[in-house]
Amino acid sequence: MPRGLDTASGAKASRPKLDLVLQLLRDGDTLKVTRLDRLSQPVLHLVTLGADLRAQAIGLHVIEQGIDTDTAEGRAMFGMLSVLAELQRELIVANTMDGLAAARARGRVGGRRPGLSLDQAALAQQLYDTRDKTVQQIADLFGVSRSTVYGHLKGDAVRRQPKKPPERA
Repeated sequence: MPRGLDTASGAKASRPKLDLVLQLLRDGDTLKVTRLDRLSQPVLHLVTLGADLRAQAIGLHVIEQGIDTDTAEGRAMFGMLSVLAELQRELIVANTMDGLAAARARGRVGGRRPGLSLDQAALAQQLYDTRDKTVQQIADLFGVSRSTVYGHLKGDAVRRQPKKPPERA
């Protein structure tokens, strides 16, 4: 990855490479980004960032939108596009929530499929309760991890049980 290239989402609050670049910028420098939404999406963050850059006499050039904050027109366009970027983000979130609600109304549930079927989970519980097998042995039996087995065991009864002592003849 080229130096200084930040591939993180503009919606993320913590952006280590952006933070580093902002620390390295000096009076008279210009920060160049491809699109405004790659810099940040919450409008408050964009406006604050723009004000901070202006206070430090650092320019901002947004290549695809042709914004240059060294001009009054560029600063106005920066403000308008900041608001539109946040609106777009909010619409995406709202549409996603609507889609999930509609899917739930149709009986669909999100998330990963369970690691064990209902029959396998019942057998795992039985093997666990009777102490016939350890959790690791149950996991090996079904080809899943121990955490998957623990996730399927009844909550109150689940605790690490000592291994069953070997029977003596």
